[in-house]
Amino acid sequence: MIEKQFIRDERGERVRVTFTLPDTIWASAIFLVGDFNGWNRTSHPMRQDSDGRWTLTVDLEPGRAYQFRYLADGEWMNDNQADAYAYNQYGSHNFIVVTDPAFKQHVE
Repeated sequence: MIEKQFIRDERGERVRVTFTLPDTIWASAIFLVGDFNGWNRTSHPMRQDSDGRWTLTVDLEPGRAYQFRYLADGEWMNDNQADAYAYNQYGSHNFIVVTDPAFKQHVE
């Protein structure tokens, strides 16, 4: 699940995005990796909450589309809750979270 909160305060505008993966994922470590952190594979570790769900909250700039993936114990994971996806140079997909408050996801 991906939840977005649009914030405006003395620091300016930002979008607080919480990424949550279910408690059914068995891993010793999961990292959020994307263009917002230069595709760094270790800078954004997810933590398990008291219910066993994997979560991480990041503040992102509004009005953008960020590509990301999850890395669980060295294996890339997908997110079917993402706003969109894009093919990458490795023959798979990156997932996209859009931080534009006017964005409406197309659902078929």
